[in-house]
Amino acid sequence: MKTRVYLTYPKEQVKEPLIYNIGQLFKVVTNIRQATVSDLVGLVALELDGAPEEIEKATKYLKDKGVKVEPIELDIIE
Repeated sequence: MKTRVYLTYPKEQVKEPLIYNIGQLFKVVTNIRQATVSDLVGLVALELDGAPEEIEKATKYLKDKGVKVEPIELDIIE
């Protein structure tokens, strides 16, 4: 399962390797789709690939670290 989310890092977490950490701690593959990072804030569009329960654990970990996690809603026409 693939899920895309927007991550908003507070300035206290900008320099922490949280995306690396979730790839090590949980059975998810991370793919950074877009990012803007400064000393004050980090904005990342991240794709997570893995089992739904592993993705849930990874997003909970990020939220527990103070990162705002929001789903990316895409209108897909097939």
